Amino acid sequence: MEFNLLKNDPQSNARAGVLHTAHGVIETPIFMPVGTVGSVKGVSQDQLKNAIQAQIILGNTYHLYLRPGTDILEKAGGLHKFMQWEKPILTDSGGYQVFSLSANRKLKEEGALFQSHIDGSKHLFSPENVMDIQRSIGADIIMAFDECPPYPSDYAYAKKSMDLTHRWLQRCVHRLAETPAKYGYEQSLFPIVQGSTYKDLRKEAAQFIAGMGADGNAIGGLSVGEPEEMMYEMAALCCDYLPTDKPRYLMGVGTPWNILENIALGIDMFDCVMPTRNGRNGMLFTWEGVINIKNKKWQDDFSMIDSSIANGMSDVYSKAYLRHLFIAKELLALQIASVHNLSFYLALVKEARKHILEGDFASWKQQMIPKLKNRL
Repeated sequence: MEFNLLKNDPQSNARAGVLHTAHGVIETPIFMPVGTVGSVKGVSQDQLKNAIQAQIILGNTYHLYLRPGTDILEKAGGLHKFMQWEKPILTDSGGYQVFSLSANRKLKEEGALFQSHIDGSKHLFSPENVMDIQRSIGADIIMAFDECPPYPSDYAYAKKSMDLTHRWLQRCVHRLAETPAKYGYEQSLFPIVQGSTYKDLRKEAAQFIAGMGADGNAIGGLSVGEPEEMMYEMAALCCDYLPTDKPRYLMGVGTPWNILENIALGIDMFDCVMPTRNGRNGMLFTWEGVINIKNKKWQDDFSMIDSSIANGMSDVYSKAYLRHLFIAKELLALQIASVHNLSFYLALVKEARKHILEGDFASWKQQMIPKLKNRL
């Protein structure tokens, strides 16, 4: 993997770059649709590629391990071939899912013992077998196994968790060094900066991760319930210590305004379930603000959902029609809303990149944030 920085915004820490992987080029800053089990909910691979213009998508180690399982994925030739997606894929290590199963998991030095949410069966995730699973999945970018502490966490817990994450990271690196990639191309490991909301821990973690010399670096444990301003403060602090010549990935973030604010801090990569999850509940993100399409005010609005987004849905169907589909509980409503929101997120980061290259990102962002937050 190779990362080339093209331009830094003169008024902020925003950057535009190009990330080269075995399955294609990614222009940063970038948003990555979440395809947890080898599918972005309600959206076809053809729509992802052509309508939404996704450059990279996410898969999840925890979910893919439970089903279809690594045997099936290996027989298929990896996740790319299994799901017929020829562009880059990033896999989350499953650390966040283990974190979310706090009632059904036990952490120890060896790894995390957890119960499947599907059938209650018990499994152990260790740094070693999580690397093995991600070898079998075959993503271009794979994440180190970490522990994501909840918010709020007391200092002692956050420190203990961070130290455990660092020990696990060293085991991940060692495991990858002793095992070959399975499908004829290399995989890039991204370590994850933890440390909760404590400045000294975030600094220590960012310095430790920077010292690993990885192809790229991730920031985890944010957008887990902390105030937005605290998220920005922690992300900015991490960016102060993470290498400038490597991509920075902020995990699980977020709203359109969260993304623009974090781009300004120096973040290059984002993912979040919000565009599809909120879309399935009738919330649409637009250039003028947020729409709850179920509201009665849209029942006779025959204007297009968004004529500026040419994806065959936002520029074809009216707000009144989409509201009707939601009220009638038609499945097409979920698809139209999901395709729209993902298209908007990809258009947003593309526009941000354009303004970084033109040198006026900071002023453009200031104009956009109030609009994006507006409730229509």
